[in-house]
Amino acid sequence: MNELIVHQVNITHYRLVELSKLADQAKPFYDWVERIAKKQTSSHKSLHDILMNSTKNTLSSIILNCYSETDEKRPLLFDGVGRVYPHPKACFYFFSWVIRDAPQQRLAPLISRMRKLEKLEKVIAETDTLVELIFEYKNHIKSFDWLTVREVIIDRLEGSRRSIKGHHLEANVRTAIVTAFQNYFAIYGNYGKYKKIKIAPKQIKIGNHTIDVSVELVPKNGKANEILLIPIKTRETEGGGHAHIFTRDLIAAIHELQEDANTYYIMAVIIAQNWSASELGNINNRINLIFHFNMSPNKFQGFDEATQIDLNKYIEGILNHD
Repeated sequence: MNELIVHQVNITHYRLVELSKLADQAKPFYDWVERIAKKQTSSHKSLHDILMNSTKNTLSSIILNCYSETDEKRPLLFDGVGRVYPHPKACFYFFSWVIRDAPQQRLAPLISRMRKLEKLEKVIAETDTLVELIFEYKNHIKSFDWLTVREVIIDRLEGSRRSIKGHHLEANVRTAIVTAFQNYFAIYGNYGKYKKIKIAPKQIKIGNHTIDVSVELVPKNGKANEILLIPIKTRETEGGGHAHIFTRDLIAAIHELQEDANTYYIMAVIIAQNWSASELGNINNRINLIFHFNMSPNKFQGFDEATQIDLNKYIEGILNHD
């Protein structure tokens, strides 16, 4: 990403680029909600028109059907660092975002209070609340079109990201992975040969090895799950020792995984200046894909467009089993 320099001062808004990319991955979820709304109303109109003109009963039916959807091909919704929300929370957040700010901090406590007062199930309390909010304030909102909702989601994701400390590089890489999977879903409406995917919300341990970003792939045929592993390595200095150590550790981990009964796909992300070309070659010969960003980690702001396209193609190959 080019730096934006004005009068010798860097005013680049790095975070906006990442958040915009994440917000765009909510479009398949928006489209999915629109399809449910159309089915419930037998209407050809847009989600905006349906929400603006629905009765309370219709709004309730739309929201409840989103909550109760059992098709595991349903799209995903993410927080500000690319972690997947559980489906019920995704539904609650999506409808909350379009009508009210801070659903977790401000709305959730009110719903908890009404549940205690009237012994309500959570989904009923949330649905009734969302219906009343949308019905009451839709004429103030005036738009439920995607571009309007997208701007709201960017703002909500920024708040989410601010509240999550650390793991900046991990968040950037997870965002790229989210983008690749949602790009496929936006095109095909599913996850290829897999019934669903599970993007781990944090680092995982396999044996003695820590993997920064990982995705569990659940096949449709009932076979054992497959796993995409993405170790991330960085170096701020330009010495070569770190490269050799990482190469040695990664090769050891790959050797252990090859003796495992599970199926693994492995790609590595290296963010470092002047990483040894020979070490890159040693790694590349043993894994599926490697991304090397020749820069200091503190300047890394995520995958650029060309690299994202390469990642999209790699993920598409996995999902299509090419």
